[in-house]
Amino acid sequence: MILDRNRTIARVSNADLARRLDEVGRLLDEQGANPHRIRAYHAAAAMLRHMAEPADEVLRDEGLDGLIRLPNIGASIARAIRDIITTGRLPMLERLRGQSDPMSLLASVPGIGEVLAERLHHDLGIGTLEELEVAAHDGRLEHIAGFGPKRLSGIVEYLAGRLGRIRARAMPVETDPPVAEILDVDHEYRRNAAQGTLRRIAPRRLNPTGEAWLPVLHTHRGERHYTALYSNTPRAHRLRRTRDWVVLYYDGDHGERQCTVVTEYRGELKGRRTVRGREADCLEYYRQVQDASPERAADPAAPHPNPV
Repeated sequence: MILDRNRTIARVSNADLARRLDEVGRLLDEQGANPHRIRAYHAAAAMLRHMAEPADEVLRDEGLDGLIRLPNIGASIARAIRDIITTGRLPMLERLRGQSDPMSLLASVPGIGEVLAERLHHDLGIGTLEELEVAAHDGRLEHIAGFGPKRLSGIVEYLAGRLGRIRARAMPVETDPPVAEILDVDHEYRRNAAQGTLRRIAPRRLNPTGEAWLPVLHTHRGERHYTALYSNTPRAHRLRRTRDWVVLYYDGDHGERQCTVVTEYRGELKGRRTVRGREADCLEYYRQVQDASPERAADPAAPHPNPV
């Protein structure tokens, strides 16, 4: 098995893969995403429907690179196909449907209850088991209260089994976008949400009336696609931060990543929009802005420079 020898390949028909990719394209269209991205998902779905060889066999025999070599399949769509085949889920599709529930998924891991799951999602931007595994290997979990060596070791062992890992290994460290870029997307989202120009979706969680209240933004910076939404978590509702905390999803080197941007209420960053887990980078960014333009830096709500 070529897929890093670490994942179980399930049988998923090309028709089922195409159906899910078409649904992604349809929902992106309804939510005002980039037309090029919409066409890419529909084109990939059409290719799969007319493809003689099963995509799951391509993945089994040639790995992710084999999927990328297929017509109309770029790296991000190839990763989506891989995730459907290896996990049965496509988190992006669940989010577009308004039914994403990352806290319940994280809390299903032994040793992680609801409280820790909320902290992992909010403080570290973790929303999938794959992201939790990366954080367990790169040291980020060690800085979260409650993660001692014994609990961390148990989580690593559990994830290795649940995700089909044959052996523990160092996970690749992603290169995060610059905080200036993230803050710029955050500003675009909050500005457009306040102006009422964004499409709204009805989240399935914490929304008993089924109201379409959650604005969604699809945008890009260079080749990187972003989706931005206000946080719809129990913690955000409890602290009344559902119009403050913004969750950004974006393309990463090894799959979709996410981060959370909040208004800081204490310390040197008080009143500033801050990327959780990257406070030091944000502080340096604002210092550079202060040096370049004291008038602009005096207003925490001022637009951020477009880094692209």
